[in-house]
Amino acid sequence: MSRYISFRRPDGTASFGRLEGDAVHDLGAPGGDALLSGVLGDDLSALTTTATFARGDVALLPVVPDAGKILCIGLNYATHVAETGREQKEHPAVFTRWADTLVAAGEPLLRPRESERFDYEGELAVIIGKGGRRIARADAWAHIAGYSIFNDASARDWQRHNIQFTPGKNFPATGAFGPELVTPDEVADITALRVTTTLNGTVVQDQPISDLIWDIPFLIEYCSTFTPLAAGDVIVTGTPGGVGDKRKPPLYMKQGDTVTVSIGLIGSLTNPVHDEN
Repeated sequence: MSRYISFRRPDGTASFGRLEGDAVHDLGAPGGDALLSGVLGDDLSALTTTATFARGDVALLPVVPDAGKILCIGLNYATHVAETGREQKEHPAVFTRWADTLVAAGEPLLRPRESERFDYEGELAVIIGKGGRRIARADAWAHIAGYSIFNDASARDWQRHNIQFTPGKNFPATGAFGPELVTPDEVADITALRVTTTLNGTVVQDQPISDLIWDIPFLIEYCSTFTPLAAGDVIVTGTPGGVGDKRKPPLYMKQGDTVTVSIGLIGSLTNPVHDEN
């Protein structure tokens, strides 16, 4: 299975590599920082291994640590639209996250000191491999480098200060991205997989990707119309119903919790939750 990770080598420098079991085949230039986004437009299978590490000897980074654009789609499952009490719109809601707000698999998500309503949002992330502007829906699949998992955890109180989403989505270390990039050739039908979120072992979200209101080719076409997409950009496709903010009583993440987002053979993204110091 073609899986790639971004990581820090034992000496602390950033790199990326291909996974084979517990072995990490380093594909970055030896002796210096190397990031996956710089080669996503290339044939990854043709890259030469420069070193091999045991997986336990490297520290994971977010799959694309330096994504130029992270475009998040809001209200893209009917169950989530319904629980928010909103009307389904003709076009998707799009907001942005910044790469420096994200942590890797296994790292703590930090509940901001300023928030009492820290919520989970399990989502499929689509990573662009071939950039372009005004990409036609029929061509969209060819622009995908791979898939990963995203937890677009949200400070709901700050998200609702006004009509914008940005403040509640961009506190440091409030989102998680990883652990791996899985190439499209390894996924027979991405829409057949389910997004499942568990909080402390209890399932809180579970829905097939086929239930997306705006599917993956549409999102690539739509987003590339208003902004050029580049290799390493990420489209986060939306969260299913079941968010903690809309439960009765509400269910928010707190110190000591563990949250996991799983998407079939794409894998699982697990993070502990800590209160920010």
